[in-house]
Amino acid sequence: MIHFTSGELTGWVMLFLWPFVRILAFVAVAPVFGENTLSRLGKIGVAAALALIVAPTLEGLPDVPPVSYAGIWLLVQQVLIGSAIGLVMRVVFAAVQAAGDFVGLQMGLGFASFYSAAMGTNAMVLSQLLNTFAMLFFLAFDGHLIMVRILAETFTTLPIGAGGLNAQGWHMAALWGGEVFTAGVGLALPLIAALLTINLAMGILNRASPQLSIFSVGFPLTLLSGLIVLSFMVPDLGAVFSRMFAAGLDSMARVVAALAGG
Repeated sequence: MIHFTSGELTGWVMLFLWPFVRILAFVAVAPVFGENTLSRLGKIGVAAALALIVAPTLEGLPDVPPVSYAGIWLLVQQVLIGSAIGLVMRVVFAAVQAAGDFVGLQMGLGFASFYSAAMGTNAMVLSQLLNTFAMLFFLAFDGHLIMVRILAETFTTLPIGAGGLNAQGWHMAALWGGEVFTAGVGLALPLIAALLTINLAMGILNRASPQLSIFSVGFPLTLLSGLIVLSFMVPDLGAVFSRMFAAGLDSMARVVAALAGG
């Protein structure tokens, strides 16, 4: 017959609760794990499974009841840490989606949108296509496993109950958000440059031959040119995504170190 006291039961619950909250916050916002196509129960199950693996390796957990003021602040702290490192990697996929929006508008595909269950809103066809490519490349590069490893290492760099979080980490995470625009424009720049050249050529042609209906010719020409340039870009997307993923994962590690004051 197995016997255990209420104090031992409370200790086991606390051993699971603190890492579970941080991991659940990460799973809720990180790419792959936080997609809307994964049910809430599935996300909770993933977070619980990871917490059961991580919890036995933790030492020196605070003896703080979760219903106290100190316990509530500790829970909020874990949510902030998990959300911060998950959002850092989410920025990379937001940049890919922004690139798809930029190119789609230049190609005249702004009207071609549909409801995306993964994004939870209407998305352009090209944006959804690039996001799907990025997600498949990310899984092929084992990016999701590297994210989990970085998450597990945060319990060493940022132990539970170790104190406050350095403001420099939040500043670094906010600066990293600018990559949505810089990386997005950089990814879409070849297509934007090609389509801009075609638009300028059509403008000159319209001035040289006013009787030419530029609107009836311009749209199919722009769309066809964009598809041709995109077909040349696709074989090189793997290398581009690899650099973006490497930068995102490196930024995750640097934000964690900055939050710890390193």
